[in-house]
Amino acid sequence: MSNKSHLALAGSALAVALAAAAPAAPAAACGGFFCDAAQPVNQAAERIVFAREPDGSVTAVIQIQYAGAAEEFAWLLPVAGSPEVRVSSNEAFRRLQQATNPQYLLNTIVEGNCRDDRLAFGPSDSAGGGGADAGALAPGPGGVTVVNQGSVGPYDFVVISVDPELPTASDVAVEWLRENGYQIDPSGAARLAPYLEGGMNLLAFRLTKGNDTGAIRPVMLGFGPGLATIPLRPTAVAAVDDMGIMVWVLGPHRAVPVNYRSLELNEALIDWLNPNRNYNAVVTEAANQAGGQGFVTEMSGEARPLADTIFADWELSQWAAASDLSSWGDVRGRLVDVLSTFGSHDGIREVVDRTVPLAPGVDVDAFLSCLGCDGQLGSLDAFDVGAFLSAMEAQVIEPMRQTRALFERSPTVTRFYTTMSADEMSVDPSFAFNPDLPPVAALRQADRIIECSPGISQFEAPWRVVLPNGQTVRGMGNTWPFTVGEEGGLPANFRIRRVGTEGEGEVIVDNGALIAAALADHNARAPRLRTSACSVSPVASGGALFGLFALGALGALAFRRRRS
Repeated sequence: MSNKSHLALAGSALAVALAAAAPAAPAAACGGFFCDAAQPVNQAAERIVFAREPDGSVTAVIQIQYAGAAEEFAWLLPVAGSPEVRVSSNEAFRRLQQATNPQYLLNTIVEGNCRDDRLAFGPSDSAGGGGADAGALAPGPGGVTVVNQGSVGPYDFVVISVDPELPTASDVAVEWLRENGYQIDPSGAARLAPYLEGGMNLLAFRLTKGNDTGAIRPVMLGFGPGLATIPLRPTAVAAVDDMGIMVWVLGPHRAVPVNYRSLELNEALIDWLNPNRNYNAVVTEAANQAGGQGFVTEMSGEARPLADTIFADWELSQWAAASDLSSWGDVRGRLVDVLSTFGSHDGIREVVDRTVPLAPGVDVDAFLSCLGCDGQLGSLDAFDVGAFLSAMEAQVIEPMRQTRALFERSPTVTRFYTTMSADEMSVDPSFAFNPDLPPVAALRQADRIIECSPGISQFEAPWRVVLPNGQTVRGMGNTWPFTVGEEGGLPANFRIRRVGTEGEGEVIVDNGALIAAALADHNARAPRLRTSACSVSPVASGGALFGLFALGALGALAFRRRRS
């Protein structure tokens, strides 16, 4: 049997439905002027956390995304052995992604004095950017053994092993699961064959009867020692084109994708004026240029501060106070306080539904949307505070506490991102650690120098952006001058490396000189300020003037002014 810890990222009947692409950030005015703002990139993706525990074992937290009928939900993962099964929270993933999103900050510097057109644009409206028995299972066809079964959170689950010597082991496994109420698509059976032939088991989830799709939440799986590996081949059954995959790897050092390429993005291609416009497209193009099998390292640094982000110290204190029965003198008020504090966490709906008496005709969602409204609660005479607190601890608090603990126990976290299509999911990515690599900051900063003159406004003036690597990009208005995927345009990768568990890795593609030459050619033709005794105006050198564009979402902060 393989000693690696393998995890499937997603499944519908073998794979779940995927989230839609993230919307662009809302546009906002800044009084007709450029402003400084760090804009986070917010990608939609399948999300997973791997944690290398101090004893060498691996814990994985996997978010499940699904759209469809509850009775048709099934989720399948190839696994080594029989992992410990628990649940986590979607709220933990939301907070983690928000705290680690790459951000692009333009520090705006004004040279000279531009015409003040702020009044013409009106006021500023800126925006910053193992459980209980799940019931007997039918014996099914020969060759299938039930290794473990149970219920956890909203799920029933089963771990089965299949005799790898069977000529159609994957077909036998899918047939058995279907006969036992798991809605597995038989068309995906062939993708399971390599895992079963290698001696791996199958872990299958379905929603416990009575739960709807709103109860779906991430699962936490505990494995023995091994590499953190994502079996992508089952995912390909329902993968959309350019599906986002986001991975956090916790461990002693910065992590690396040992059998995938490490991608260093060409930051001149990213739209620094509004990175949400094209960041995902740049990553997709970069991955395509690496044969569809590469990851961008978006950040790597200390893990411990993120523990408080995922589940804050003040929340733990609030829960400790709420767990003291002597604090429940005002039952109604205390109940509302607790639900107000933890209302965004997974499991709340189920706890309220099972333990809180509601007024006739009031459903759980209506109650939670208006906790302070009169007439929502029924009689509290028979309300069992102890049962409520026990359910809260098991369903809401402990999953968040366990997820937080992963970051408390780990020195370093590394976040990876890529996009992949089904035809590119032929190699399962594995992650290991490299102590020789430096941290990677989530915040990238560049300077934009606006070249002002009294005859033009700031949004008419040409500008130059000095990137973190020292390269310069010239432009005008609120349009970035480069387009992703344009024929003959800039490459999406600055470098592509093959990196192992020591050293900086081998550079297999270096586009540095090509990018420098392309920028020099572009900048020679880009608009710049030309002055004479009679006038001051932007001109195009060897090319047409850039058009004038309204400003995008740039947060309102003061400029640093430098007189020409």
